[in-house]
Amino acid sequence: MTEIIRPTIDEYFLKIASVVAERATCRRHHVGAVAVRDKHILSTGYNGAPAGAKDCLELGCLRDELKIPSGTRHEICRGIHAEQNAIIQASLHGVSLEDSTIYCTHSPCVLCAKMLVNARIKRYVTFGKYADDSFMSLFKDAGITFEAEGRPSAKINFLD
Repeated sequence: MTEIIRPTIDEYFLKIASVVAERATCRRHHVGAVAVRDKHILSTGYNGAPAGAKDCLELGCLRDELKIPSGTRHEICRGIHAEQNAIIQASLHGVSLEDSTIYCTHSPCVLCAKMLVNARIKRYVTFGKYADDSFMSLFKDAGITFEAEGRPSAKINFLD
């Protein structure tokens, strides 16, 4: 008999965030975010250009052209971050993110962290590290729990 390997809830939603990241249009990082409350997905987001705008896959990376290091000068980018898109999608559909958990493939930049504080999330779970860690003191002050987990297996387990 085959042993059934069931992921934990955190692994489950981190895997989903990884699949969401596959839609990203950034040439530097593919980032996916999933907002969850009570084991229910509220919204998702990935990093890329605004809806209807040309993206970096088509135009190239402006930040690379200008040699801007990761984690700096966020305003010089065509893309919207995954967490920002998750917040935007929730608001477009009238869904509050209050007391939710954000599962994301990377830790947040400070701009996303500010938005997440105002969205009143309670927990942020990730397996990846972004170049900017200035969000930590902001999360601490806001009472947001931050958890860095191991990267979940990319393998999907099916029963035959």
